Amino acid sequence: MSQFNYINDLNNIITMDGELTKGPAPRWQKKLDMSAASASFNASSMNTSRQKLSISFSNGQQSIPAGTLSGKTPKKLGGSGSRNSPTKSKGQTPSHKQPSGGDRFIPNRVTTDFDLGHFMVKQNEARKENDCDGNGEEAQGNISPKNAERIKILSEAMKGCDISKKRILSYQTKAPAAPEGHMNPLKVVYSVKTPMSTKSGSRFIPNAPDRILDAPDIINDYYLNLMDWSGDNVVAVALGSSVYLWNAASGTIEVLYENEGSDHACSLGWIQEGHILAVGTNTGTVELWDCEQMKRLRVMDGHTGRVGVLAWNSYVVCSGSRDGTIVNHDVRTRDHNVAVLRGHSQEVCGLKWSTDGKYLASGGNDNLVNVWSVANGAPHTTTNPVHAFNQHQAAVRALAWCPWQPNILASGGGTADRCIKFWNVNNGQLINSVDTKSQVCGLLFSKNYKELISAHGYVNNQLTIWKYPSMTRQIDLMGHTGRVLQIAMSPDGTTVMSAGADETLRLWNCFQPDPLLTKKEKSATREKPSLLKQSIR
Repeated sequence: MSQFNYINDLNNIITMDGELTKGPAPRWQKKLDMSAASASFNASSMNTSRQKLSISFSNGQQSIPAGTLSGKTPKKLGGSGSRNSPTKSKGQTPSHKQPSGGDRFIPNRVTTDFDLGHFMVKQNEARKENDCDGNGEEAQGNISPKNAERIKILSEAMKGCDISKKRILSYQTKAPAAPEGHMNPLKVVYSVKTPMSTKSGSRFIPNAPDRILDAPDIINDYYLNLMDWSGDNVVAVALGSSVYLWNAASGTIEVLYENEGSDHACSLGWIQEGHILAVGTNTGTVELWDCEQMKRLRVMDGHTGRVGVLAWNSYVVCSGSRDGTIVNHDVRTRDHNVAVLRGHSQEVCGLKWSTDGKYLASGGNDNLVNVWSVANGAPHTTTNPVHAFNQHQAAVRALAWCPWQPNILASGGGTADRCIKFWNVNNGQLINSVDTKSQVCGLLFSKNYKELISAHGYVNNQLTIWKYPSMTRQIDLMGHTGRVLQIAMSPDGTTVMSAGADETLRLWNCFQPDPLLTKKEKSATREKPSLLKQSIR
């Protein structure tokens, strides 16, 4: 036979063994170059060891033993690596693509207990191991002796451990702790406890001061009262040897006066209505200053020691001194000394008039709280106390009268006492006592809510807002790095100013009225529609 007939017979055999047995010839066969096929055939015939191609002729027929066509020929003719593949046309995208990104749920190798996970996976096989036949062969499962021994050890180690609450794989870890000294800037938004209002609804109490003022050279003395807020919205504060006036509305600062030498103010007190400021000095005198004219009006004596506290009731100003006495000064008359109260054996450091003007409370370094009543309706008191409370274990400087219950007095003790006590001055009974765990330096009742704010010293130097009368702690206002020496409230009752031993004054917007309640009050006071308007539908 000629070489041409050999090629035709070979093509017929390949077509019969291929995938396409019927129908038109595939594209790669139509485009087959005869000369290229002839050259390939000749090369295969010459190198039988590589291609292992054998052709036998018998009665005009030829056969190719199975497996004689090796890698190169089928690839060239239409294998998976062919350029003109019959299963993939040009430009066709592959059906299977590798993932572009990694698995999102990747186990954490550090927090995963692989021994525990292996034990949990192999639990069923471990049970099957115990159900072996008498020959020691396992009834079910194929566990090697090495794995069986390991599972046995793990089973003994896991005794007493509730693995039903364990995970085979751990996908997340606990958030790391914040570095020391880190302050969360979103703490006000997300971490502040929002106590319920005493009236209705809930309100937000910011735990950061609204404003911070410098107070250099403020005297760090527990027994002095160096700040007061007037009804005209002016704050008087004694810094060193000077007295300053800060207008809370305009923000202007003026120097009222400056002492010479070692003289300094020990107490400040505004008259209830007006611009008269009383100043107690370290020499035992009480000075009256007109803060509009910026001049001193008069000097009143009566003490042999420094005047550490002042309290106004109409035209009478009461002064408490280190000599243990309280003097009532009638500022209208020349003979101003109208009464001397001798109920304390040590320095008087707290004085407060009740909201109805009927009682004067005094606290001293002798741990006593005395209550004095007015004399025959006059704005000064009698010389004998109506009550003497001695339950405190330290000096009593913090005093506050309840504005909606004028007969309720709150008093706070010093470092050795740390308690806030509530007294009923009508019958002289102790109503409640709360241990605050720190020195009590000041007390104020809120005008807008049934709440109480206290100022503290060691150890946290914080201000605390309490629910009254339950005395549930609402929030701690932190920020002072030294003890809070004194607190004062704005005329509208919304803001509290604290003076600290860290030489700062901080304003806290902690008693802002509830806008919902304000809206309800306005709607309640709205005029009723007339009968004519009511009749129109």
